[in-house]
Amino acid sequence: MTDNAPVTIFGEVLFDCFPTGEQILGGAPFNVAWHLQALGDRPLFISRVGKDELGDLIEAEMQQWGMRTDALQHDPTHPTGRVNVSFTNNEPSYDIAQNSAWDFIQLPAPAIATKGIFYHGSLASRSEISGKTLEKLTENKGLSLFVDVNLREPWWHKDELYHWLEQARWVKLNQDELAALGFRSADLHQDMTRLHTHFHLDQLIVTCGEKGAIVRDTDGEFHLVKPAASTQVVDTVGAGDAFTAMYIHGLVQQWDINTVLHQAQAFASKVVGFRGATAKDKEIYVNH
Repeated sequence: MTDNAPVTIFGEVLFDCFPTGEQILGGAPFNVAWHLQALGDRPLFISRVGKDELGDLIEAEMQQWGMRTDALQHDPTHPTGRVNVSFTNNEPSYDIAQNSAWDFIQLPAPAIATKGIFYHGSLASRSEISGKTLEKLTENKGLSLFVDVNLREPWWHKDELYHWLEQARWVKLNQDELAALGFRSADLHQDMTRLHTHFHLDQLIVTCGEKGAIVRDTDGEFHLVKPAASTQVVDTVGAGDAFTAMYIHGLVQQWDINTVLHQAQAFASKVVGFRGATAKDKEIYVNH
């Protein structure tokens, strides 16, 4: 990648609704796009919101943050997405509303890049309409696909996910998701090697919560980073998305793999220090 390689982000935007009554903008693809915008990468974000109050609020927030809104679609029939977030032992779980506007993403009107990084998560293709749109958009072989595995029950199927992994250049998932996909021996490195080689990836990125993250590169080498011991945790919602955004930023900037990994972990450690996945304090993006 070069520092002017375009970045396209596809998938859900929604409101994370917390037990406290707070409603915070979220959705893994949106979180990634939000951070990349603040990092100076000007991503094109492709999604769909309802013609409702929450949809208007999303568009207004995007405009205020400086994000492009020309690929944000407005659905006259289906509501803006919502997720009810609950916590058990500080680990979030998600109740994702069905038939939300982002389940009905159409081919966008603006021209889509024919090269650069194209990011999507695994949840974005849960519906037939958005799934077909994603298939069409990723037909261009000039795009390098970054697939972010977000297994949300019951919205995933192994065969469908394998289809996306076969097209990916980079894949990011957590240790539990690696096991859920069938790579579950007692040796994490062996499991990563099996998935990495099976799908012919450039890089496989596995996040391990408080233990940090591991990357297996094209040469079969492993790279490990651990979070700082002083990390203060408010909640872990969006921590993986923050990690992903900084990782993509590093790919665009052509950082070496260890720089990318350490910057991504450091940024994720910042995000767990506040409620929700998106912050409006641009100070957190300084020094990255």
